[in-house]
Amino acid sequence: MSTAPDVSVIVAVYNTMPYLTECLNSLLGQSIGRNRLEIVAVDDGSTDDSGRELDRFAEQYPDTVKVLHQPNSGGPAAPSNRALEVATGRYLYFIGSDDYLGEEALERMVKCADDNDSDIVVGKMVGTNGRYVHQALYKQNDPDVSLYDSELPFTLANTKLFRRDLVEKHKLRFPEHLPVGSDQPFTIEACVRARKISVVADYICYFAVKRGDASNITYRADHLARLRATAEIMEFTAGLVEAGPKRDAVLRRHFTWELAKLVQDDFPSLDREVQRQICAGIARLADAYFTDGIRDAMDVKRRVRIALAHAGAIDELCDAITSEQERGATFLIEGGRAFARYPGFRDPRIGLSERTYELLGESVPGPLAQGTELLGSDWEQQGDGLTYTVSVRVPVVGDVEGAVLRLAKGAMPKSADKPGARRLKEGHSLPAPVGDMTLKPAENGAGTVLNARVPLGQVTAKLGVRVYLDLAGRTYEIPVRGQGLPMPLARRWGRDADPYRASALVNDKGRVVIDTARMYPPKRDLAREALLRFARRLKSRAVGLKSIGSKKPNGSRRK
Repeated sequence: MSTAPDVSVIVAVYNTMPYLTECLNSLLGQSIGRNRLEIVAVDDGSTDDSGRELDRFAEQYPDTVKVLHQPNSGGPAAPSNRALEVATGRYLYFIGSDDYLGEEALERMVKCADDNDSDIVVGKMVGTNGRYVHQALYKQNDPDVSLYDSELPFTLANTKLFRRDLVEKHKLRFPEHLPVGSDQPFTIEACVRARKISVVADYICYFAVKRGDASNITYRADHLARLRATAEIMEFTAGLVEAGPKRDAVLRRHFTWELAKLVQDDFPSLDREVQRQICAGIARLADAYFTDGIRDAMDVKRRVRIALAHAGAIDELCDAITSEQERGATFLIEGGRAFARYPGFRDPRIGLSERTYELLGESVPGPLAQGTELLGSDWEQQGDGLTYTVSVRVPVVGDVEGAVLRLAKGAMPKSADKPGARRLKEGHSLPAPVGDMTLKPAENGAGTVLNARVPLGQVTAKLGVRVYLDLAGRTYEIPVRGQGLPMPLARRWGRDADPYRASALVNDKGRVVIDTARMYPPKRDLAREALLRFARRLKSRAVGLKSIGSKKPNGSRRK
């Protein structure tokens, strides 16, 4: 009597050659061993060589690989459901046929499930070839995470290990009519029903591949199809989780991710009727589910876009997107609060609350750095001293007395923020104030100009030109970028006997850097160097003589 395998891997396949071969090889090479593994692959009417490749593997590994063929259904849901009917493993695992696993993935996840009595195990997943995968869930191994107080709602793909008893008990299946996102209802309900969910974060289990032609189904669906699918997923979730903080924790993902993606950079170029339908669809969902809790938990850029769509302010929404692309946003500091002055801010015709535009503890978005502009830089020389002069426009108005410009040594501090403006980490201090600085409003009223004169001491270093800005109780560090502006020529300063030189340059990240160094190396103590060389020769010779004396003439060692 044969024993059921520990895990059945389900692979829905449609035209994924040559990626399919690597996927199957990664499964058959799993450290868990083929005796504990079952692969159920369903060819969904492929028109390339995918079906033949599956048959080749089934013929070579008949005890491990099961292959089913069916007419094309239009998505992964139907072949996944068919595979569920024949899978026999204690656990089920789903993989995209263009992706692949780390060698120890299944062994580690099955062990985690057995050790912790978990119904679901989420293995660390990363993207390849530029594919984005949310990483916040994978900071550490966790035997018990909740759908409602973790980053799990931002990881709703079905690429997880599921206990088959859970799936069969609740008759979980994939909705076959959804063009995209058909794995989300399955995953969300499984997470709601699960007794325990665990995370394996110390090993990369899953490699998600973005195909070279971006033909993954997620990238092919149009805006209205994605809107309809998202609406159904949100309504399905609302039927599982009652209104309140728990539902907000899940649906925040859909406002922040799926719906926000509908009003990204390509929105202004869409047909006007499509724009209208997108905004109307977002408005219906916002009326039902966009609570104050979800609003306040979102970053200001996406929050404003959702709110403008909700208000039907299509022109202002298009302006908010295009203006940010071209020049970034302008921020207003007022009474200890910070606001992003996107279109519609304090516009009585639209009627959005100020809170929609307020920075509510989140990291300053990229437009803060994007809108920072180098206006000019030069050298001033007085006697033996050299001063670097620089003028920078920052996209902030109002109470900006806390803005300073410094030359900072070393790399910018790492933080959880995106590249650009970075919040200072705890323990990271500002460079000491040096030089004179003045602030004045920019001529167009869309920012503040910082003029700084920073004397260069006798140092040898590369010093980044950076603005440090206090914004709503947090200090952010912004790299000043060259943006094609010519840098001043290198200059020399100091006494003739001990001169230094300085040059301004733009590094490979586009940031302005001041490079200072001595013109000549320090005077060398030639007598001391000669004495050291003589001592090394004596030591080397002594070692050589000792080695020769320790051997007999025939080369054998002395007793």
